[in-house]
Amino acid sequence: MQNEIKKCQNCKQNFVIEPEDFNFYEKIKVPPPTFCPDCRLIRRLTWRNEKSLYKNKCKKCGNSIISVYSEDSEMTVYCRPCWWGDEWDASEYGIDFDDSKSFLDQLFTLLRKVPMPNLFGLYTTLHNSEYTNMVGNLKNCYMITHSDYNENCLYGSHINYAKDSVDNTMLWESELCYENVNCLKCYESFYSVDCESCHNIYFCKNCVGCSDCYGSVNLRNQKYHIFNKAYSKEDYFKKLKQFNLNSYKNIQETKNEILDFWNKFPQKYMHESHNHSVSGDYIYNSKNTHDSFIVSDMENSRYCMLVTPGSGTRDCYDFTHYGTSAELLYETFQSGNQSSNIKFCWYVIINVSDLEYCIGLTGCKNCFGCVSLKKKEYCILNKQYTKEEYFKLREKIISHMNSMPYVDSKGRIYKYGEFFPTEFSPFGYNVTTAQEFFPLTRKEIAEKGYRWKEQEEKDYKIDILPKDLPDTIDSIGEEILTKVIGCEHEKKCNENCMTAFKVITEEFKFYKRMNLPLPRLCSNCRHYQRNKFRNSPKLWQRTCMCNKEEHFHGAGKCEVEFKTTYAPERPEIIYCERCYQQEVY
Repeated sequence: MQNEIKKCQNCKQNFVIEPEDFNFYEKIKVPPPTFCPDCRLIRRLTWRNEKSLYKNKCKKCGNSIISVYSEDSEMTVYCRPCWWGDEWDASEYGIDFDDSKSFLDQLFTLLRKVPMPNLFGLYTTLHNSEYTNMVGNLKNCYMITHSDYNENCLYGSHINYAKDSVDNTMLWESELCYENVNCLKCYESFYSVDCESCHNIYFCKNCVGCSDCYGSVNLRNQKYHIFNKAYSKEDYFKKLKQFNLNSYKNIQETKNEILDFWNKFPQKYMHESHNHSVSGDYIYNSKNTHDSFIVSDMENSRYCMLVTPGSGTRDCYDFTHYGTSAELLYETFQSGNQSSNIKFCWYVIINVSDLEYCIGLTGCKNCFGCVSLKKKEYCILNKQYTKEEYFKLREKIISHMNSMPYVDSKGRIYKYGEFFPTEFSPFGYNVTTAQEFFPLTRKEIAEKGYRWKEQEEKDYKIDILPKDLPDTIDSIGEEILTKVIGCEHEKKCNENCMTAFKVITEEFKFYKRMNLPLPRLCSNCRHYQRNKFRNSPKLWQRTCMCNKEEHFHGAGKCEVEFKTTYAPERPEIIYCERCYQQEVY
């Protein structure tokens, strides 16, 4: 079998399906995709609302809840205790298949009726951590998402085994950290990116085993460095004091200047370690995994993203978010805990297998087009069938999906084999993860036939403008806890700005303890600012930029090619692995 070039029915660009791809599609008995890999990823991400939370009421118990679904989403929402409870059965919503309508129309009519949980994650493992989403095993955490096993952490995403940390993205096994991106095993790390096993560092990038360093890059096992220059211990702390790191003004000036310094030093073409035969970025402990992004412990997979560390996930294509002992997942989002042979599904978890076009299932197998069922088998559109009836009707529906496919508002055709159409998503594009990695303006969202979510009006009055906040924390008292602070972006950004925010007690104590100035941006805008230091899940074919004669390639420029998430127009100096190792180690 040879490569096949196809035109994406969404972006109209050509993409290649390779022989190993066809082998996977044949293995799980699905047709080849009609969307390109980027468009397939975007389509899944438009069903992922990680951070936008709304206040409403549980439709079962009537209690006030926070939810990923706004009131205008038309979803039926239960609080997590009610949804996970045994006092209701989603099969009571079962309907007969109607061959006069497209199957997906029927499925999404059902989706609006059958209850879904207000938030995602295992709520029984949460202690004093109600304002969180896509999480588990938290204690005293607030507004963190896609995170597990944390204590006393506030504001952030993709945080694991961390304590007493605020405003971080991709932080693991760390403590007392603030405004970091992609850092591991760090203690008292501030405004740093891609660092590991470091202590008491500020504005550092790609440092390992370092302590007491400021504004440094590519250091290994060093102390008392400022902008990569070594100092004595006494001179280091004397110089550090001059930076006035408790000053908001000084911090902002350093942020504006530090990138120019960082970009003078080469960077490895991808973030990775302990891998064999991988491509993509932020890949760890994986084998034969390609075109993937932020994945760990994965094998024989392609086009995957946000796969949980320690997951042991294998043989998956186009799978996004979660994992944990999962295999044979295709065009599926948010699935894990012993999942097998899952196709075109969203949020199907815990001992599930042989599911297609299902949403919100737990402990189920052999179901097609079902919503919120628990421990069921041989169901279609939430209706129970015998084994023989199930497989017969399943084949009929697949044939029907191919002869009467759903066609969206822009003419995109959804036969059997496609993930859910974006226009059916209960979330506006601008509040989903798609906007974080593939940002669009409101006009562009409309042109693509997607939905824009208007921000809900708040009944607050801004008490203090960000420009009027004191420069340092030592002159701010607890009265700030009662104030509404205006966001510096004033909703003029494309970052889902909340226009204003409040400082909570635990957050204020952290700033006081670490002698940090108050932020001037709302938590959403802070999140988007951190995302600028995390590469996007798009790959370019490039060549190593090294031209140092003392490296392995000798005289002339290195000609090693690789796939990288560093776009050609970016300012970073990008090296292949061998040149980078010779430069840094």
